[in-house]
Amino acid sequence: MKAVSCETHIVATPAPHVGGMYWIFVTLKTACGIEGVGEVYAATFHPSVMKHAIEDVFDRYLKGYDPHHIERFFREAYSSGFTQRPDLTMMGIISGLEMACWDIIGKAANKPVYELIGGKVNDKLRSYTYLYPKNKEGDYDYDSVELAVECAIKDMEMGFTALKFDPTGPYTAYSGHQISLEALDKSATFCQRIREAVGNKCDLLFGTHGQMVPSSAIRLAKKLEPFDPLWFEEPVPPGQSEAMASVARKTSIPIATGERLTTKYEFHDVLKSGAASILQMNLGRVGGILEGKKIAAMAEAYYAQIAPHLYNGPVGAAASIQLATATPNFLIQESIGTWDGFHAEVLQEKIEWKDGYIIPSDKPGLGIELNMDVVKAHSPYTGKKLHLSMDSKPYDYKEQSCTSWNRKTEI
Repeated sequence: MKAVSCETHIVATPAPHVGGMYWIFVTLKTACGIEGVGEVYAATFHPSVMKHAIEDVFDRYLKGYDPHHIERFFREAYSSGFTQRPDLTMMGIISGLEMACWDIIGKAANKPVYELIGGKVNDKLRSYTYLYPKNKEGDYDYDSVELAVECAIKDMEMGFTALKFDPTGPYTAYSGHQISLEALDKSATFCQRIREAVGNKCDLLFGTHGQMVPSSAIRLAKKLEPFDPLWFEEPVPPGQSEAMASVARKTSIPIATGERLTTKYEFHDVLKSGAASILQMNLGRVGGILEGKKIAAMAEAYYAQIAPHLYNGPVGAAASIQLATATPNFLIQESIGTWDGFHAEVLQEKIEWKDGYIIPSDKPGLGIELNMDVVKAHSPYTGKKLHLSMDSKPYDYKEQSCTSWNRKTEI
């Protein structure tokens, strides 16, 4: 079996852009006619740049090779340019192409990928969603605790047992910093009100997007502890795991991190330093399914769990589902709502979600197929913004309204 062609699809998401401004899908074909699909979660460069980079990596390291040889592909691409170290853009490309290889491998074997990486452990996968509160005009409004509470109750009634929110913005490129007393109190109020609304029926997942210095994160954690969140996510910027470990040592809330990290090496540093006990790798960035499996195995030895991150398209979600299904130390999977809307439209059959759980597909490969009519109708992306962006100004102590900064669904 040989890979013979690769096509990149830059799919523009419709407003309000839930899951990012665009999704980067890759489709590989073999000489024997099997086609596999993957997704690149890389926001560093504009997708027009990524398209050429993906083609270059495919031509150098996959074209003419057997897609089964995942380790060979990973090592040669990982070492590209005499590097032998994690490179975020390269790892995003490797991840998408590697997923597509696994899709091909599974289809050739007529087995779901999870059966080929250890076998099914979990028949269903507990999932969580962000709160997406809407005001009377139908617009997303993240600044109102009343709307957040209403949304939390609605999601709980649908079956979700974990809810995520992040009221501490703005999220600036100039992090870390001390957040204001107002932001500290607002965060505690959100936790208190949502906890009162859902009781012990739902875990609370508190996101911060790596914006604080350790001392500020510790101050915030102390305010949140009475409401017993399941996790305190990315309390400090990535890159210095000992700084995050200093926060972990000062709070009873489990620390979660990993959406910005890549490869087993960066996650090993997190585990070794005791920085986090919940790992949130995104399979479209971390190095793919096999690299994710290796990280999960490392985490198991540290009695840590995985909660795969997913703020992109449904192909990356399908890959995460394959890993989670075969992972004994799986905790929870990020869902984008119940996988309706554009996440459903771009697939021939939507990801199955029922009463708070994702139901893994028993179809071969990743278990999904793209609806190419929808993909083509929304390609190419012609905007100038990246998949996600941060505020371009330093943190302003007085300006903290959600209307003054770029939320995930608005950028």
